[in-house]
Amino acid sequence: MNCSRAHSHYMHYPPLVLASGSPFRRALLERLGIPFTVAIPNVDETKRPDESPQELVARLAEAKARAVVADYPNALIIGSDQVAYLDGTVIGKPGNRTQAIAQLTRASARQVVFYTGLCLLNTAIGRTQLCCEPFQVYFRHLSRARIEAYVDRERPFNCAGSFRAENLGIALFRRIESDDPNVLVGLPLIQLISMLEREGIDPLESGIDT
Repeated sequence: MNCSRAHSHYMHYPPLVLASGSPFRRALLERLGIPFTVAIPNVDETKRPDESPQELVARLAEAKARAVVADYPNALIIGSDQVAYLDGTVIGKPGNRTQAIAQLTRASARQVVFYTGLCLLNTAIGRTQLCCEPFQVYFRHLSRARIEAYVDRERPFNCAGSFRAENLGIALFRRIESDDPNVLVGLPLIQLISMLEREGIDPLESGIDT
């Protein structure tokens, strides 16, 4: 990401900003080789009455991008949000050990759908691109002892669904279904690349001097 040739190439475009404090989203975005800045948004993530999970993550993804607009008036800002959905109920971040164990106990041997909202906001012209990507996870049968061992090992208290898929959390799954494996970690890169291309940025041109 710090390659001088890449920096030289992308200096012709608006700066890219990731409106997220997630180290996992940051690591995913780094894969594209495009220089970017991280800004941490302050957004109320409370679900509204009768709001679907798709509507919720799309709204919050855009809200996170807009939360840092004042500091980046001429930029491309990325916002993203994720929730899990099981039995008609939105499952957010557990926040503590007890809730994490409860979430994984509910998910045991079940199918859980994760929805990730993605927003790319061009603050220079006010253009917003927005989407919601689903990811289906089929959990293994998980005993109480295995759930507690996992939670105590990784402490996934700030993760929707109570696991870190990029780490040992993958051991909780029997099968997954998605068009983009990055969705589960929290940043739909395939969709993001398409959005960036619409703004004139092609990650495959990284390092090409024009």
